[in-house]
Amino acid sequence: MVVRVQVDEREVDIKAIRAQGAGGQNVNKVSSAVHLRFDVAASSLPDEIKERLLALSDQRLTQDGVIVIKAQQYRTQEANRLDALGRLQELVDSVAEVRRARRATKPTWSSRQRRLEGKSQRSGVKALRGKVRGAD
Repeated sequence: MVVRVQVDEREVDIKAIRAQGAGGQNVNKVSSAVHLRFDVAASSLPDEIKERLLALSDQRLTQDGVIVIKAQQYRTQEANRLDALGRLQELVDSVAEVRRARRATKPTWSSRQRRLEGKSQRSGVKALRGKVRGAD
């Protein structure tokens, strides 16, 4: 079951910063990169989604429960802002999907037989690699 939860942009703190790396004069002069901060605990998301977000072992999640996303892929600030918001929404959507618990099953009789047949064939191939005896 997929629950679609929209992140409210008013709860997101976005700051423009200078991008890192190559880019010449544009990178050195223009603050086109975006630093997004989203406080999970103070958000209006449903409680079960907040719990799943805080339980993630993601490097973008700080110990204070704040998601930090840095976007600097594009040349314009607006494109980087949309990219950061999209990545935040993807993260929220990934925890909103409740996965069914896996039920353990046993291999079937025929699959076990096929496995053993393959092992015996492989054993025969390896046995033929030895020295030939009796051919003097």
